[in-house]
Amino acid sequence: MHLVESGGGLVQSEGSLRLSCAASGFPFSNRDMSWYRQAPGKEREWIASIDQFNDRTDYKKSVSGRFTISRDNALNTMYLQMSRLKPEDTAVYYCNDVIMGLNWGQGTRVVVSS
Repeated sequence: MHLVESGGGLVQSEGSLRLSCAASGFPFSNRDMSWYRQAPGKEREWIASIDQFNDRTDYKKSVSGRFTISRDNALNTMYLQMSRLKPEDTAVYYCNDVIMGLNWGQGTRVVVSS
């Protein structure tokens, strides 16, 4: 089971980024998946989920309306489109399934400058 996050970087406040999560070694299309993040000095937190059918999504309140989670099961890849970014979105972003049952990847760092 392998997860590789990418797409992070430095962006100004109100900017946008698109993160990707490439999955391998397990039946990705059978798993409900989530994005998580860990800000400096804080614990890892859940921010968004998507079901295996790419049909139902859920969001942490603080990102709802700004972030969009999606997936392409044919490519074994999940995405997080982030818009109207805020400095408080600065964190390392990770993907995993909804029960955090997979090996964590290295994450991708997002830094939002004010």
